Amino acid sequence: MKSLKIVALAGGVGGAKLVRGLAQVIDPKNLCVIVNTGDDFEHYGLYICPDLDTVCYNLAQIANPRTGWGRNGDTFRALQQAIILGGPDWFQLGDLDIGTHLERTRRIRSGEILSKITADFCQSWGITSKIMPMTDQVVATYLLTDQNEWLSFQEYFVKRQCQPVICKIEIRGKETAKPPKGLEKYIQDADLVIICPSNPWLSIDPILSINPIKEWLGKKVVVAVSPIIQGKSVRGPAAKLFHELGFIPSATSVAEHYQGLIQAFVIDAQDEREKKAIERCDIITLATNTLMKDDSSKAKLAYEIMNFYLMNFA
Repeated sequence: MKSLKIVALAGGVGGAKLVRGLAQVIDPKNLCVIVNTGDDFEHYGLYICPDLDTVCYNLAQIANPRTGWGRNGDTFRALQQAIILGGPDWFQLGDLDIGTHLERTRRIRSGEILSKITADFCQSWGITSKIMPMTDQVVATYLLTDQNEWLSFQEYFVKRQCQPVICKIEIRGKETAKPPKGLEKYIQDADLVIICPSNPWLSIDPILSINPIKEWLGKKVVVAVSPIIQGKSVRGPAAKLFHELGFIPSATSVAEHYQGLIQAFVIDAQDEREKKAIERCDIITLATNTLMKDDSSKAKLAYEIMNFYLMNFA
């Protein structure tokens, strides 16, 4: 499997975990990860890319093992001092993490593009996989609440702890955004595209909204992994959003969300009863253990996805 070339779509901790597993079972140089940037934002004057950093920190094995995001062993003295002086306290910025944001912000303000900055950061962290933001332009995810209030992603996800009821999701800036240079070639050369167990609405849809990424993926074998088990999200508000937007929170709903794009779907063994319903959508389905608690289980799931692809499509 080392020679397989994989493109993965990822966002959040679930996506970062599977990306880490993939880097263990194939040659990391054969892995390209397209990362959601719809939740990027400015805070304390710093340009912050939460999903990019989570993917990179996990691949570099410097992520906080308890949370899956942020830096391992980080401290928060700078943030604590800022809060004492009257600064906002709702978004956690570790001291080591701030170093990442400082350098990214400096380079962006000097006119450099995000994909080049990310590539240089990866080199510094010893990451040999290709990590690409979905676009170098600013694209932002906004959510409309049942109180007719538009919230940015981080306002909803962190500041408001996903509590507001959501009626609509809007991806602003997608019309003029373009994929980063070189991404089409990575997709063309890939044996397989994997949609990680990330939030379909908030992590994957922003990537697919950047034309013509979805068109490029339509020419490949695409396997998606469900982030919902037994009607509940492994992490985050995916199940809550499915319910609020009028869908039953289930692995089947996730498969239907991707219908027309994916040929295969991976669900947790606890949801095996949904396999027949998903396969009626003309989607080949694998039921296995999708919970990733450590590096071993991440690699095991990645291996099973690779083997599933080889058995059905190679």
